[in-house]
Amino acid sequence: MILYLDTSALVKAYLTEPFRQSVLSAISKAEVVASHMLAYVEAHATFARLLREGGLAEPQFEVVKKEFTADWANYMQIGTTQSLTQRAVDLCQAFALRAYDSVHLASADFLLKQSGEIIVFACFDRKLNRAADVLGLSLLDSSR
Repeated sequence: MILYLDTSALVKAYLTEPFRQSVLSAISKAEVVASHMLAYVEAHATFARLLREGGLAEPQFEVVKKEFTADWANYMQIGTTQSLTQRAVDLCQAFALRAYDSVHLASADFLLKQSGEIIVFACFDRKLNRAADVLGLSLLDSSR
């Protein structure tokens, strides 16, 4: 099983948030954990925002950032190609998605088509999960 994490799911592995245990459990069961490379930037932006807003103290911020950066090398990182970008355009139009959400969906869809394996899509956005379900991706139970 390949677990695809959009940024909303990815950051839960590093922050004390609802559904954190569900994400960590899914990560531990997955043969491969994947995400698009933009999640690296989005996660760091989330951590920095939490530091600015007081949701993370400086020591916590440094630990979270260090752990995430170290773990990132173990994730399958999906890069941007012209065909993936075009698929994201098609998906954002078909499902009225935000730009980065459509990139994550296109990345998971790419894995589904290329691997022939079960892809579990972990996301905490209802609209994006509905689109993923239509495309035939399995959903992380707690993220529906």
